[in-house]
Amino acid sequence: MNDNLIIAGKSYSSRLLVGTGKYKDFAETQAAVEASGAEIITIAIRRSNIGQNPNEPSLLEILPPSKYTLLPNTAGCYTADDAVRTLRLARELLDGHTLAKLEVLGDPQSLYPNVVETIAAAKTLVAEGFQVMVYTSDDPIIAKQLEDIGCVAIMPLASLIGSGMGILNPWNLQLLMERVQVPVIVDAGVGTASDAAIAMELGCDGVLMNTAIAAAQNPVLMAGAMKKAVEAGREAYLAGRMPKKLYSASPSSPTAGIISSVRS
Repeated sequence: MNDNLIIAGKSYSSRLLVGTGKYKDFAETQAAVEASGAEIITIAIRRSNIGQNPNEPSLLEILPPSKYTLLPNTAGCYTADDAVRTLRLARELLDGHTLAKLEVLGDPQSLYPNVVETIAAAKTLVAEGFQVMVYTSDDPIIAKQLEDIGCVAIMPLASLIGSGMGILNPWNLQLLMERVQVPVIVDAGVGTASDAAIAMELGCDGVLMNTAIAAAQNPVLMAGAMKKAVEAGREAYLAGRMPKKLYSASPSSPTAGIISSVRS
């Protein structure tokens, strides 16, 4: 079955996107990414070396652009200006690469998105030719505005970044998905495989995660679990679950034509 994820005109067989932070070393990063099966890899430009520090090991040595689609992001930015500057730098370092993840945070405690600054940055970046995948709240009105600006994917949080709390408001996610036509990718809050599966069962187009894998006791094993969860959730969504029936038991075996007991 051909059921690829399409972002900015490019097709991907994996609907799991992963980050590269918080691992103990490059070897673990590489092993976890490979186990996840992810094809799109996010890189925090302010926290990762991709060539701006020539005397330090580069992340591109273990995750080459020839093998993965790199998604530079603006993690750690709190203003539109900082975010725009960061992605301009990323475009220079990656030879004109335009696909990028925009996130503008509201404060360092909650890491909740600042949607006002996010919208401002999105307008500038789209006008400059960036293909913007945007981290935002689960507000369907804001999501539609970001799509209208020209963002190629909407990435609502399921719960706060790094919290592992799972999907706290599935209803808003469903409202959001009804409003926009571009891919909707849950970003932030996933804690374990069941969270990823639920996101996909709701109809989300993909899931992005970092801490849920990197902070697991066995990150490589968890990466493999997340791969399976995303695939299973997507297949369940496409299959269409049975309706829920309150107080309506139904035997799994047919009742017609059964042999009944007869008293002599």
